[in-house]
Amino acid sequence: MSSFTSMAQSHIQQLDQNLGQFKLFQNLESKTKVPRTYWTSSSVVLYLLLTFLNVGGMGEILSNFIGFIIPTINSIKALKTKGDHSDDQFWLSYWIIFGFLNIIEFWSSTILYLVPFYWVLKVVFLLYISIPSTGGCQWVYNKLIEPSYDQLVNKLISIANKEEGSSSTSSNENNAGDIRQAVKNTAAKATGASRHHRH
Repeated sequence: MSSFTSMAQSHIQQLDQNLGQFKLFQNLESKTKVPRTYWTSSSVVLYLLLTFLNVGGMGEILSNFIGFIIPTINSIKALKTKGDHSDDQFWLSYWIIFGFLNIIEFWSSTILYLVPFYWVLKVVFLLYISIPSTGGCQWVYNKLIEPSYDQLVNKLISIANKEEGSSSTSSNENNAGDIRQAVKNTAAKATGASRHHRH
């Protein structure tokens, strides 16, 4: 228990130092005599409470806000860094997961009513995948997204190969063959690039 307490105090001190850089928190602390870490903790609790209550669809807005604003800022910073592109790969992976999650939400809105506290869970999940130190983004991408993508590409190649074997010489079928070949080439390049990107 004492190790948990000391770890929590260490994180609070680090948060206090980081917040000390912002004039807003300095002014709040000097005017109210309430430590800036309390202001931050209260803001986080209020944010999660509003997300949990989902009054007027506010939960959806707040969860998408946290999943969009902070990662967008970090993505722009990543694009501006010269030389090191490891953060680019992280944020590309994040946006793939974020987009996939939003597509699932759009097409399965009934699930949103079946999962209690969905928006709070989404906020926690988005924080998990958007904070690089958790390793969540890499885990979700490597274990779920990339294998699904590879299966889909292999299936498309298989379909293209089957169709290619049964095609005749008519012009429409020649055009279809050209399209199938383009799909195969694109899939092969994408699969090769994703494998190369991993190493």
